[in-house]
Amino acid sequence: MYFTVRGVSDRLRAKPYWLATVLIVGILRPTYGQAKYETAQQTNEKIQQLATLTNTRPADRAVGSGDLLHIDVFDVPELSREVRVSDAGDISYPLVPGKISVAGMTTFQVESKLEQLLVENGLVAHPQVSVFVKEQNSEPVSVVGAVMHTMVYQVGRPTSLLEVLSAAGGISDDAGSVVIVTRPIQSDAPRTEPASATTGSAPDEQKITIRLQDLLESGDSVYNIPVYGGDTVTVPHAGIVYVLGFGIVQPGGYVLQSHGEQVTVLKAVALAHGLTGFAKADDAVIMRTNPATGGKDQIPVHLKQIENRKADDVPLKSNDVLYVPDSRGMKVLAKGAEAALGIGTGIAIYRAP
Repeated sequence: MYFTVRGVSDRLRAKPYWLATVLIVGILRPTYGQAKYETAQQTNEKIQQLATLTNTRPADRAVGSGDLLHIDVFDVPELSREVRVSDAGDISYPLVPGKISVAGMTTFQVESKLEQLLVENGLVAHPQVSVFVKEQNSEPVSVVGAVMHTMVYQVGRPTSLLEVLSAAGGISDDAGSVVIVTRPIQSDAPRTEPASATTGSAPDEQKITIRLQDLLESGDSVYNIPVYGGDTVTVPHAGIVYVLGFGIVQPGGYVLQSHGEQVTVLKAVALAHGLTGFAKADDAVIMRTNPATGGKDQIPVHLKQIENRKADDVPLKSNDVLYVPDSRGMKVLAKGAEAALGIGTGIAIYRAP
């Protein structure tokens, strides 16, 4: 009977706070409640699926400096060889005088030119030449920023933005909400201005900004633009705020949509699906790195007072940890907060699609 009465008493005492928690989440729902948050892994699965669906067929491409060409002359093995295209865009070929300019030509055009030169120099009466690019180093696309693997992607055929992101392993946990393609204007590639993009006004480059959500919702070519050699694909880093503790319904890290986005304590609680019924709301703390000492400062947060508008809502900074204990964790609050900071990559990271 003692335990029954005590349990009822606890529930009665918790009831007003439960109502307050519901009120907090309800107030913030128009801004955050309708967004279905997902992990970076789920986003990357979408990238891979759409990249496969939109994969374009191989096409002949222009030869460029640094490419390694394999040349085969049918029935004349002594003339078959591998040659490297020089920085000047030409190659040397046995028994053919001078340099042969090939940069900017397709492999089919190089084949025709070599066949002509073999005939003109009396080397082969009816040559059949085949050329393919064994190593491609002339059409690099740099992929940098918040991706799983920064890399230089060689464009050997018509290639889409999704394919490049997929080749880089997708986005990292702290990726922002946009992808920026920077393109030299002097490139032979046409200017691309999708409906969702903004272009820079620098005289020597074009910047195309595309929202990840637009790109992943459809894979439409309006957003899934082609990329060309010389492009740089950048996924900007965004901040992450961490909402942890046994007083939180869904503990985890929550990616800001942009690095300058402002998230307050109440918004962070709403992102984490609110508080549990036993949360010690007025014993919450913000763990923040002190830039001067490198240590962790603990900033007390009184959620009940903020909720009742008796205190100002507290803005969070990137990498802040909002730690909310429950009744069981009161005696180990400091240890729990420090442990939360040490979890690192074990914390689930959520992002708005």
